Amino acid sequence: MKKSKFYVFMTLAFALSLVLGACGGGSKNSSSGSSSGSSKTKQVLNMDETAELPTGDPTLATDAASFTVFGNTMEGLYVVGKNDELKLGIAKEEPTVSKDGKTYTFKLRKDAKWSNGDPVTAKDFVYSWQRAVNPKTGSQYAYMFFGVVKNASDINAGKKDLSTLGVKAIDDHTLQVQLEKPVPYLKSLLAFGTYLPLNQKFVESKGSKFGTNSDNMLFNGPFVLKDWNGTGLTWKYVKNPNYYDKKHVKLSQINVQVVKSPSTGVNLYNTGKIDRTVLSAEYAKQYKNNKEAVTNPESSVFYFKYNEVRNGKKTALANKNIRMALAMAYDKKSYVDTVLSNGSIPANGLVPKDFTKDPKNGKDFRTESGSYLQYNPTEAKKYWEKGLKELGKKNLTLEILGDDTDNAKTTGEFFQNQLEKNLPGLTIKLKNVPFKNRLQLDTNQDYDIQVAGWSPDYKDPMTFLDLFVTNGDNNKSGYSNKEYDKLIDEAKNKYGNDPEKRWQIMLQAEKILMDDAAIGPIYQRATLRLVKPYVKGIEYHTFGPDYTFKDAYVQK
Repeated sequence: MKKSKFYVFMTLAFALSLVLGACGGGSKNSSSGSSSGSSKTKQVLNMDETAELPTGDPTLATDAASFTVFGNTMEGLYVVGKNDELKLGIAKEEPTVSKDGKTYTFKLRKDAKWSNGDPVTAKDFVYSWQRAVNPKTGSQYAYMFFGVVKNASDINAGKKDLSTLGVKAIDDHTLQVQLEKPVPYLKSLLAFGTYLPLNQKFVESKGSKFGTNSDNMLFNGPFVLKDWNGTGLTWKYVKNPNYYDKKHVKLSQINVQVVKSPSTGVNLYNTGKIDRTVLSAEYAKQYKNNKEAVTNPESSVFYFKYNEVRNGKKTALANKNIRMALAMAYDKKSYVDTVLSNGSIPANGLVPKDFTKDPKNGKDFRTESGSYLQYNPTEAKKYWEKGLKELGKKNLTLEILGDDTDNAKTTGEFFQNQLEKNLPGLTIKLKNVPFKNRLQLDTNQDYDIQVAGWSPDYKDPMTFLDLFVTNGDNNKSGYSNKEYDKLIDEAKNKYGNDPEKRWQIMLQAEKILMDDAAIGPIYQRATLRLVKPYVKGIEYHTFGPDYTFKDAYVQK
């Protein structure tokens, strides 16, 4: 989400404004303060978001907004806690593991309940995971089970029956999971939204209405979602009275409103109507020295996504030289300094800086992989002219798809200016639509170029690298490279028990992706926020849900 963590298909403006900021010193994780807050203080938090919720169905979700909701209202076997520590959730204790590392047996909590009072059982996990890999469901995140849970790939391909999936309810509170191979990042996967349990009786009673609004959702986490009608710009988190650990949940309510204008967000903050707001470039410059301004580096990477196949036909973006030209024709440093002004840094690869380290020498992936597709207008022009010649064209018109927020529009205008200036004969048109609509256009592969982004779903380079395998559920760009596919497959399967060999293969895979200019890296996100000093304990994560409120409180 981060995976989804990201996966998270996110446009630029959405990513800029989604996550709440911690109060106090620049940490990505929890706010400072150890007190639980005064019992006399009203434990209500008011916050803004910049995008509507696309869905309330964990199986169908693909975006950070939805996974953030699930991270606060639902729990899987594990949850992501402070400093990204993986903590036991519905799992009562650490599992027993077979000698070959492929069979896990979990004992579940007996006091975990759904918000309607039903117990959370092992069957809820079996049902949810089978629903996710069922090809009839159409989950774009089904691939998260492939090569992990036994038979998931074959089931999704229609080759095996759902009953053969490697998950079994031994009894109501014992869950057995069979893997295809040892998976080093399994715990972080099990904390991800698509691996959450679902109450079969409730889901099937709602039918197609499940997840379409808060009345058609069921929860087992610290909060329940209220007053979301499926399309509206407001909703609430309310403390869940059936949550097994409710005594440690301090906030009674969190009021959320979607605010797409940065000036409106700042005004609401300054007038005390909301307790935090993300700052656009205009306001970042104005408030960066304010004592309530907090900058948080993150592991989300944003890039141009080029659509090589549209309506079944190859596009001009299927030409490698055209993609190379586009990827080298915009000044990333100028963009992060003048448009974002929030601490974000230029990205010259897909895997982010300061995210994962070489298991042998401890070096950062980004350092070992190097820098690709850096700004070079002279080289960009050469690639452009070569590409146009190969296409038999003298000019080209392309459309950049983005959100309908002010930040997204400013971003589009920056790149329009840069690309048209550095690539003679190029005309850039801008298309700005609501976030939910952009997700649908991406799913339908109905776009030319979009500013897309990914927040990691689990703590491993693979959460980024397998996005662009041929026909992958999150590819949606038509990119295909057999050697790249082979390397990703080897890293996932052949070398699962050889961490260093696997690492070297992942480095090779990213090089192929960058040499092909499959994407055009832009920046690695940081956010600058204004946060009221009385807001404490919000936890921020580099993978999974962007932030969680279980330990948050108000102290005035």
